[in-house]
This record gives sequence, structure tokens and C-alpha cells, in this order.
Amino acid sequence: QVQLVESGGGLVQPGGSLKLSCAVSGFTFSRAIMRWHRQAPGKERELVATITGPGGSRSYSDSVKGRFTISIDNGKNTMYLQMNSLKPEDTAVYYCHAQILPRSDRYWGQGTQVTVSS
Repeated sequence: QVQLVESGGGLVQPGGSLKLSCAVSGFTFSRAIMRWHRQAPGKERELVATITGPGGSRSYSDSVKGRFTISIDNGKNTMYLQMNSLKPEDTAVYYCHAQILPRSDRYWGQGTQVTVSS
């Protein structure tokens, strides 16, 4: 059974940092494309970052490039999103997403709230 559980959200001041975690079970990272998405109030869910397995290629949306880093710890079955230089516009619920190959079955976590405010 595939499960994704996010943690690490919270309230942070502008310019601060947070590290989100996504603990997974039921599949291996080597057979998945992993993503972080976010959804702000009143807005559509948007893709933030993608990683194609441990040591794989990474890509970022223009809005977070240079500030956020996506990574995987295969031994801990956990994906991370390190977020630095946070801005109020980064406030959203952050979701991890798994696209499991070869069938491309897709799964979502429950989300974790990030609020950037002074």
C-alpha cells in the first residue's frame, strides 16, 4: 500500500527557512518521479519541484528556483524540500506527489501548511 506523509510545515518569518519531509512507503524511489506541489488559498495547485529518483535530475518552478532544494534520502525512504529565503507568497499547503513507474500510478500526501508572515 502506497503512503506519503508530509511533515515540517509551520509559521516562519519572511527570510526564514523550513525543511519539509515526505515519508513514503509501498514503493521505491528508483521507480518513481517525485514532486512537490503547493496550493495557496483561492489559487490552483502548482508544481514547485521535481526529482527523478535518487541522484536524478531536478527541476524547479521559476518562483522558487535558487531558494528551494528538493532531495531524496533513499535509506530513510524520505523526500525533502529545503526552503530558504521564504517570502509571504510562499504561503500555501505543500503536497508531495509520487508518479510510480512504469504504469504512472499517482499518489498524493495529505499536505502540510506553510505560513510565511511577520
